[in-house]
Order: sequence, then C-alpha cells, then structure tokens
Amino acid sequence: MAILSQYLEKVSGQIDNVFVVVKNINIIYIMNNASVNHLEKPNHRFHWKCKHTWKRSAKNTSWCLLGCSIGDFGTILYFQFTEIPWTTLSIMILAIINGIITSIILETVVLSRQISLRKAFKTAVGMSLISMISMEITMNAIDWFILGEAKLVWWIIPLMLLAGFLTPWPYNYYRLKKYNIACH
Repeated sequence: MAILSQYLEKVSGQIDNVFVVVKNINIIYIMNNASVNHLEKPNHRFHWKCKHTWKRSAKNTSWCLLGCSIGDFGTILYFQFTEIPWTTLSIMILAIINGIITSIILETVVLSRQISLRKAFKTAVGMSLISMISMEITMNAIDWFILGEAKLVWWIIPLMLLAGFLTPWPYNYYRLKKYNIACH
C-alpha cells in the first residue's frame, strides 16, 4: 500500500479524488478528474542469494529426483536383468519417459494431500516438466558417458543422482524466486 501511495503522490500530487484500477500485475492505471496515467510496477531485482529459497527449491528438486529415479532406474534394471536386446538409446529413451511418468505420479500424490486430484495432476505436469526432462537427460547422459551403455552399477548411481539433482536445481530456484511457483 505504501508503494501505491508513492505512485499516487508522484502522479497526482495529492491522494484526494484519485481512483486506482489494476489492469494486470505489471501496470497500474491511475485515474483522476483530468487524465489517465499508467505506471509500470517497480521491478524487484532477481537475485541468487536467498538461502530460504535455495532450501525450498532443494526440497522440490529432491521430490522430483525421487520420482524420476524410480522410473528411470527401474527401467534400466529391468533391461539389465532380462537382457532384452534393445539398443542403449532405446532403453534410455524409455527410461526417461518412465522416469517422467513416475515423477508426475509421485508429485500428484504429494500435491493431492493439499489440493484436488485434478489440480494436483495439472500442477505436477505443468510446473515441473522442464525440470524433469533436464534431470532425466542428465542422469542418462552420465550413465552413457561413463559406462557407455544403459546399465546400473553401485558406484554410478550416486553420480547420476548428484548430476540429476544439480542440473534442474537452479531452474527450480529461479521459478520459485521469480514467480513463487513450486511443485510441492
């Protein structure tokens, strides 16, 4: 309200007989008896220094990582144990798809405790798809670059999880800080 008062004083010189119409988030239209003026909302500078936002985005990224890992690792292990003769690329594409599906399911379940199931599903699909895709591609790229195939061994899993976490984390921070949009 103080910011709005400053705008009003700046434009009209007085607060008497001034009507304010909020057209959208970024522009405030100010009408007085003589004219209509519009001012852009002050631009709060984005920064990467908020510890609270880093912690919250880390939690959101961890939920996404858990969901993606279930489908991704499950798919790779299935092909590893059954020795079905698919190409590495085919297995990894299927692993990425399954990882995204299990992540959406997990996030939908978590969110459905707070909002309706339909809204939870839409939120899970809409808000974190870029995060999930980048996470999945990175995890599978680490597996392929180091092992040369879609295979899980005990020492590759921590590397895949670390890379899968670090890749979307800044993006999740950005969305949370700039738009206050989170998945969980």
